[in-house]
Amino acid sequence: MPLTERPTDMDGLRAVIETASARPGWTPPAAFGIGIATRAADGTVLDTWFGSVNLGQNLGSAALLGAALEVDGTTGTHALSRDVLAQLTEVFDPALADDGEHANARLVAVLATANPEAPLLPVERTPVVTFISDLTAAPVDAHDVYLRLHLLSHRLVVPHGVNLDGAFGLLANVVWTNHGPCDVPSFAMARARLRARGVTVNVTSVDKFPRMTDYVVPTGVRVADADRVRLGAHLAEGTTVMHEGFVNFNAGTLGNAMVEGRISAGVVVAAESDLGGGASIMGTLSGGGKEVISVGEGCLIGANAGIGISLGDGCVVEAGLYVTGGTVVSLPDGTTTKARELSGRPGLLFRRNSLTGAVEVLPRQGEWGALNADLHKN
Repeated sequence: MPLTERPTDMDGLRAVIETASARPGWTPPAAFGIGIATRAADGTVLDTWFGSVNLGQNLGSAALLGAALEVDGTTGTHALSRDVLAQLTEVFDPALADDGEHANARLVAVLATANPEAPLLPVERTPVVTFISDLTAAPVDAHDVYLRLHLLSHRLVVPHGVNLDGAFGLLANVVWTNHGPCDVPSFAMARARLRARGVTVNVTSVDKFPRMTDYVVPTGVRVADADRVRLGAHLAEGTTVMHEGFVNFNAGTLGNAMVEGRISAGVVVAAESDLGGGASIMGTLSGGGKEVISVGEGCLIGANAGIGISLGDGCVVEAGLYVTGGTVVSLPDGTTTKARELSGRPGLLFRRNSLTGAVEVLPRQGEWGALNADLHKN
């Protein structure tokens, strides 16, 4: 084990970090996380919770982890044995003794001293560290995907800030319960055994993605129904997601926003915008294909309305109107065009003429469609 020195003060710890960082073959990762992985009996990774997430920071901790495990910093996940955790805790001792945050050191100490109870479900839980050397490359396994989803929900990256190509194929379909995740084939008998013991198992969903709030609770947000926000959602400070609001992974808000409708995968909503009840924004997993749909600042999409085009700043879509790229709209000069030609333009009002049924687009004027400032006081 390379970590043979036991520093007694912060200067000594810095010296150990310097040695570990200069180790031949060591390459600092672009991101790394320390957490606990859950595996089914057949080895399938069901989830990985990262209690500490790092993006281009705390690379001294990464170097110590790499040295203790005798690995480089390239993409991969490594189990943290009790021996490794104990040795790392001794090395981190000076950091643990001072008043600094030192999130990685403190999490290592927690994992080293934990005495977890046996899981009620037929799974195995293992402390791990995951390194990602290149966030622009596609993820390689489920641990990799989970770390990227954590980066999004911790707001360390914005939607589309990391490569998630192929993520669906790397994740297992999981039974999410109040006792943690379980693989689908094992669940029926596992529930029978627990029921026989008088233990109730509540299933919240059967899906590849868990609830965000079971892994990350960002500051400065309100989430009325946690079931409707997936891990990998990016909720900026000041965002409110009401009971019927939904935010998918790799999607979300960039500032104060009121979400009473659906933000589909890949969609980005800017600050001071409202998505009314029942409204929907077409995502990259549906008819939107590869096009990234975005909503500018100060926009209002009315109740039960929807868009399949991007909105520039200060746009309004009236309640009940769905505007897709192929929707034919009438312009103020009497000509018509397809809505995709207006995608991303600011200051537009989309409405349906109640007499003719034609979809019209006009310059937004006055207070029509003005936002309720009280809704953005998070």
